[in-house]
Parts: sequence; C-alpha cells; structure tokens
Amino acid sequence: MSGDIYLDNAATSWPKPPVVLEAIKDFLETAGGNTGRSGHRRSIASSRAVSLARERLAELLGAETPDELIFTKNATEALNVAIYGLADGVDRVVTTSLEHNSVMRPLRDLEQRGGRSVEVVRADGNTGEIDLDGWAAALRGPGRCLAVAVHASNVTGALLPIAAMGDIAADAGVPFVVDASQSAGHIPLLLPALGAAAVAMPGHKGLLGPSGTGLLYLAPGVAVEPLIRGGTGSQSESEYQPDFAPDRYESGTLNAMGIVGLGAAAEHLREVGVERVQDRLTELGRRFRDGLAGADGVTLHGPADPAVGVGIASLNVEGVPCATVARLLDDEWGVMTRAGLHCSPAAHRSLGTAPEGTVRFSWGYETSERELDVAVEAVRTIATRERSAEPLGTVA
Repeated sequence: MSGDIYLDNAATSWPKPPVVLEAIKDFLETAGGNTGRSGHRRSIASSRAVSLARERLAELLGAETPDELIFTKNATEALNVAIYGLADGVDRVVTTSLEHNSVMRPLRDLEQRGGRSVEVVRADGNTGEIDLDGWAAALRGPGRCLAVAVHASNVTGALLPIAAMGDIAADAGVPFVVDASQSAGHIPLLLPALGAAAVAMPGHKGLLGPSGTGLLYLAPGVAVEPLIRGGTGSQSESEYQPDFAPDRYESGTLNAMGIVGLGAAAEHLREVGVERVQDRLTELGRRFRDGLAGADGVTLHGPADPAVGVGIASLNVEGVPCATVARLLDDEWGVMTRAGLHCSPAAHRSLGTAPEGTVRFSWGYETSERELDVAVEAVRTIATRERSAEPLGTVA
C-alpha cells in the first residue's frame, strides 16, 4: 500500500481545515449551551456562535441577509423542504436526467401520491449540456409547474448551465429549486444570481464543514411549509409555528457545534478564495485526465475540459467490475474512491453506465499531484493486469 490517499471528496470532504476542529473544540469548552433556549451565558454564547456562522456563510455565498440561510442536517433535508413546500398546488415537476435520489425520490413520491406528473429533460452527463429550448418548452407546458435541477453532476462533475435555466424558469413564472451539493465551495456561488427560489447544499462536502450540517437558501419573498414543527425558542407563548425565517424551519435543538465548525470552514474558504479552489480542482482534473489519456481499457466519463466541471471524474475498466477496481485501489495502493451508482441511477442511465455504475474519483484543494499520480498509475496497472489475467478455471 502506497499510503492514505483520499479521493472521495464528493461523498464528504477530508481532511477538514484545522480551524474547523479548533472551532468545535472551543465551542464545546467555552459555550456549549442550547442555542436560543435560555438566558444564561452559555446559551447566549452558543446563540452568538451560531449567528456568527450564519453571517459568515451569507457573506461567502452572497445572500442578502443571513436569515435567508436555514440550517438543516444535510442537503437531502434541505431539498425535501424546498420540493415538498414548492410543489404544493403544482400539476407538474420538470427536472433533468442527472439528478441524485435526494431529488428523484421526493419527486417520485409526489408522482405516486397522484395529481403531479414528473417530466425529465435529458442532459448530457459528460458535458452538462441540456437542450435549453426543450427545457423552456417543458416549463411552458400545461398547468402549474415546478422546476428542479442539479448544478453539478455528482457522477461526472459536469456543470449544467444553471443560470440560463434559472432565467428560463423566471420568464415562465416557474419556481426553481437548485441542488448545489457538488458546486457549493467548489466554484464561486452568488445565490441570488442563480435565479432560484431555493438552493440546497450540504455543509460536509465542498463547504468543508462537519457531517450533519446543511443549508437551504430561500430567496426573498419565498416561504414554504416546514417539514417539522416544534420548539424554536422564539414565540414560546404560542402553540403555533413561527411564520418567519429562519425560525420557522429550524425546530428542535440545532447541531450547534457542527454549525460553528461550518462557519469556521466558510471563513477559511473566504480567506483562501473559492476562485483559487476552482482553479486548483481544474488543474488536478487536467493532470488526472492527461495521465489516463490513451490508457487501454479505461473509459473516462465527464467533461473533456475540467474547467467546465468540478473536481470529479468517473471511469470504467473494461472487463473489471467497478467494485473490484475500487477494492484493489484501496487494498494495494491506499487510494480511496467510491464505486457503484452513487445514489444517482438516473445519471448513470444518461451516461449508459447503469446498472453497474462507475468508479468515482473526487479530489479537493489539499489533494497533491503525487496522490493523483499514484491513482493514475494504479488504474493503468489494474487495467493491464486484470484484463490480461486468465479467467478462473482456465487450464494452461
């Protein structure tokens, strides 16, 4: 084994910036009270720390006010709040063929319940290209409509033309939900510029925060029904849910230490510069693709130019199951990847890689050239060795 080479950042980023660990430790030592629930100093300190995290994230993401950002436990919860809330009263939902199951399962649930149809507009998983005329035609179809789309494919990293799609949705008077799970923290985002009613993102991927954190952005004037109701620490005299954000959507005790860690990660990203992160991911992507160019038996998926994607590449090795490739990478070279469908069967059907899927490599800002080179050489070795090996049972 060559070492500990982590190339599964699309699942969750690692390592976290040291400031994230320091912020969590400091919070537990010096604050630690329940946010917004008491008047003693530890509760007040906790509330201030969470408010600071919200402010830092708003600054990083370009929200007009911090209260436009709602803390959730992950992007899936954020997407569920947005989709179920905005689907109330619609007849149709239009989406793309590259969606994660955190989008498709809520949509299929709405479809099964009756009264709403789901229309899928095909997008190219390798390039992110989508027929914008077809997207527009689908949005202008009969009845009330909701649009939902992923910003960057979690299988190939391909970026969709989300701003153009948002403009079309706005022209059609259709609310638009964006899944920014793979773009937030990887490319510069100004949330209001996306033209979306709602944007969902996890805290633990490109935003470099801890697991158990997520964000939902609701544009000014957008209000939906919350998924859960309960204690918020505000308007405690009333047995009815508050009608203002973010309290309306943040019932129960918040994951304050995770949120504080996410806030520290946001400040770290602001200081580094998300533009620098994007440039670094692009540079590493070119190195990875160039290293595998011409490799016999290796099929690479995703944008030919990594500048139009995020730090993800998927591949298949001819004749070798994805799970076997991933196991060999880990066992023999210490290269950690993810094999399979990546919770995105629709995207794999679009790519033609269903039902087996692909082996996904995803790097981060801290990934080194040496680590990518080890991964490239490992894939080349596996492709040569495993494809030339005699099948089991062969008699010499």
